[in-house]
Amino acid sequence: SHKSSKREWKPLEDHSCTDVPWLLLFILFCIGMGFICGFSIATGAAARLLSGYDSYGNICGQKNVKVDGIVNSGLDLTQKKYVFFLDPCNIDLVNQKIKSIALCVSACPRTELKTLADVQKFAETNGSTLCSYELQPTEYTTDPRAAKLCPKYPVPESAPIPFFHRCAPVNISCYAKFAEALITFVSDSSVLHRLISGVMTSKEIIMGLCLLSLVLSMILMVIIRYISRVLVWILTILVILGSLGGTGVLWWLYAKQRLSASALETQIAKDNLQALLIYAIAATVFTVILLLIMLIMRKRVALTIALFHVAGKVFIHLPLLVFQPFWTFFVLIVFWTYWIAVLLFLGTAGSPVPNEEGFVEFQMASPLKYMWWYHVVGLIWISEFILACQQMTVAGAVVTYYFTREKRNLPFTPILASVNRLVCYHLGTVAKGSFIITLVKIPRMILMYIHSQLKGKENACARCMLKACICCLWCLEKCLTYLNQNAYTATAINSTNFCTSAKDAFVILVENALRVAAINTVGDFMLFLGKVLIVCSTGLAGIMLLNYQRDYTIWVLPLIIVCLFAFLVAHCFLSIYEMVVDVLFLCFAIDTKYNDGSPGREFYMDKVLMEFVENSRKSMKEAGRGGGAEGRELKPMVGADEE
Repeated sequence: SHKSSKREWKPLEDHSCTDVPWLLLFILFCIGMGFICGFSIATGAAARLLSGYDSYGNICGQKNVKVDGIVNSGLDLTQKKYVFFLDPCNIDLVNQKIKSIALCVSACPRTELKTLADVQKFAETNGSTLCSYELQPTEYTTDPRAAKLCPKYPVPESAPIPFFHRCAPVNISCYAKFAEALITFVSDSSVLHRLISGVMTSKEIIMGLCLLSLVLSMILMVIIRYISRVLVWILTILVILGSLGGTGVLWWLYAKQRLSASALETQIAKDNLQALLIYAIAATVFTVILLLIMLIMRKRVALTIALFHVAGKVFIHLPLLVFQPFWTFFVLIVFWTYWIAVLLFLGTAGSPVPNEEGFVEFQMASPLKYMWWYHVVGLIWISEFILACQQMTVAGAVVTYYFTREKRNLPFTPILASVNRLVCYHLGTVAKGSFIITLVKIPRMILMYIHSQLKGKENACARCMLKACICCLWCLEKCLTYLNQNAYTATAINSTNFCTSAKDAFVILVENALRVAAINTVGDFMLFLGKVLIVCSTGLAGIMLLNYQRDYTIWVLPLIIVCLFAFLVAHCFLSIYEMVVDVLFLCFAIDTKYNDGSPGREFYMDKVLMEFVENSRKSMKEAGRGGGAEGRELKPMVGADEE
């Protein structure tokens, strides 16, 4: 067992398949997802969703089968292709459906019909009967049943929704109630109208600004290596000034209160003074601790800067990395579209059952109700799988770059080589890693659902407990995501299975705990500054451009849209940057642990990182034996590894 604990890292030497059982499990799961889709289409749910159906269980635009116990079922509706709701504005928000009789009609009313006579006239001229099937157009104005079986008038002007064959009122104010439940602000439809027209009139500008944010993100990816040192200094100075300034102000306020002793008669003034003193002391302690941490961390910040520099070089050697977010995003959008389509199919699946009002509802047999849950788990697992594939691809490409001594000998496109390796050998590992995240995510979602359902019903204690559980699960998920990413890197280097990789990566991270902390805090803050920079630049450009047409548009909404998009783009790009830095760090840690620069054990690292190692060694020699913890931490760099 001693041999296994000291297992050598052999970068990229042999490739073997990892975690095959998990891959088989994942494939079986995907076949299950496909079965759900096939089932919902086979039971006619897809036809019901796309063509629409009436309250009697008939699908519009085709011949139908009779349902027992329902009067108007089993009609031939080949001519009547559109669904028309007698009272389209009566929306039941609790059950999320329209409480109204639905009929199949041959055309939607394109003008407002004010009375029953208008409805009758529409039926005679257009051949589209808007009242229930048992009434003839001639009976509309005479039959007493018309009040119940005819549409609620005035019948709003409506148009068919494209692809879905449903007549929907043209005027949105009908759905004001519905919208109010979503946003109270929109109940005033004129405001909504102005906002939408504002977005429509400035759509060219919005598109232009979104492009600008893309370009800025790409430029930032190239520049960030040159400005990383400046960013770190700015950050350091800001933190020091902020903490010292805050403490100073508090002590000054305390002294001022203390000197104006005349104000100390009342009890409140004394309490205030005491509070100020406590705050000031707390702030002083905090500042001292912060400055000490910065003093300890200053060496590790140098490593962060060096890694950022190398990450910039990686992007120049592997330009395709920049487009990685696009592929991931595209695949995710395709998958989510499929998922939502199947979800809608499931909503209309089942066999027809008469309800108490004598209309048809579609209900699933009880064992099939659990398909929903399977489908939801599928959404989380497969989404996580797609994201993990991106991490593995990036890790594979960066590892190839780092452990190739002659950069000229890199494969033509390391990214494609990495994708190829992932598909041939490591899909099981990715499936296992993403499943572990799913296992943490699902309980968190269930707890959040319970929390939202219990709003205002439960006592404070229970709410606090739920909040704490949700918080813990969230933290666990974040830690696991970070560990997973390093495990994927280890898999890419060594071709070991998920558990071994995670263990090896964890050991390396623990050995370099302080550096990990520095890279994650300083590095993340630099990337956050980058995001802020991009959003601010795009926002400024937006204000300049939209300011020209302020007379006829509300330009708040376009600006918000642009800023959100800019943040999203910056986040996608810089998260790739963060990934690259993390992968480089793990490679660097392994490199310094197993190589010491002597012949036969040369370093793989870049010049910038070599300089960093040389400087660390120099400072260690100067510090001699006095540097306790510092010496211990940099020990692997001197190659004093007990092999």
